[in-house]
Amino acid sequence: MNLRNVARAATSALLCAALTAVATPAIAQDKIDKPVKILVGFAAGGTADLIARVVADKMKDTLGQPVIVENRPGAIGRITAEAVKNAAPDGTTIMVMPIGPMVVVPHVYKDITYDPIKDFTPIAIGATFQFAFAAGPASGAKTWAEFAAWAKANPGKAAYATSGAGSLPHFFGVLLGRSIGVEMVHVPYKGSAAYINDLIGGQVPAAVDAIADLTELHRAGKVKILASSGSKRPTALPDVPTFAELGVKDVEAIGWFGFFAPAKTPKPIVDALNRAINKALTSPDVVAKLSGIGMDPTTGTPDDFAKMVASDYAKWGPIVTASGFKPE
Repeated sequence: MNLRNVARAATSALLCAALTAVATPAIAQDKIDKPVKILVGFAAGGTADLIARVVADKMKDTLGQPVIVENRPGAIGRITAEAVKNAAPDGTTIMVMPIGPMVVVPHVYKDITYDPIKDFTPIAIGATFQFAFAAGPASGAKTWAEFAAWAKANPGKAAYATSGAGSLPHFFGVLLGRSIGVEMVHVPYKGSAAYINDLIGGQVPAAVDAIADLTELHRAGKVKILASSGSKRPTALPDVPTFAELGVKDVEAIGWFGFFAPAKTPKPIVDALNRAINKALTSPDVVAKLSGIGMDPTTGTPDDFAKMVASDYAKWGPIVTASGFKPE
């Protein structure tokens, strides 16, 4: 080989190496090559935890990587949100979060350290659900009309329990009270399980919560879900009418549990996670598990979810402000 051919060969080799070096980062951005951790801001055994675990179990097969669920409960999801906000934007640390911490909590707590719009990249919707209004024995009501009449006749006793002050059920209860012209008393508890005995025992006449948290009590006849917040009857409880069906206007509300990554996560990584989550959500056993507790598995693009988050953030802000609620 003469010197000219040697030079050409060397130049060709260098060019190939350079092209490989340029292409490698792009390839790396398209593939998650490390285990994925899904953070849950609530205790094990709750709805967020269930969604994370049934989806994670399927995601690992699609991604070819272990998918680990880690619970970091406390501060209405704020601990988990802060952790994901500060995580590397490489798709290996994501979170499952319900609607409340992302669209209500920022309007309630002025010292919040994360921006739900700027600090996170929406990945996938996950699951949607309705809110339910359930009556115990205190009011004697078997229908929403009966409860509304009782509340108007007994405004001092018209109260409703929720899983916490500043939660979305809290403000949905505010909307319901306005719809009947009664300022119902909000009685916050530390979680859904905490108010059950008082609701069944008649110490508090009603409760507002995600329908999944009241479904089994309704089926067992311990409480009566009088209406739900969606545009159609809940799949798990087709005997329960919607407020719209009953003629109650402007109280429609849909909640969700969605998946988020840190801001600036590359789009190819977000799309890969979206595909894995959506595939998991269409698995028959996942659909059966979530539908059985009143959740509707919901697929969509990252853009679909981003629009939903922005819309709900804009919707609930004025309602929170108008309620005058101030955290203690």
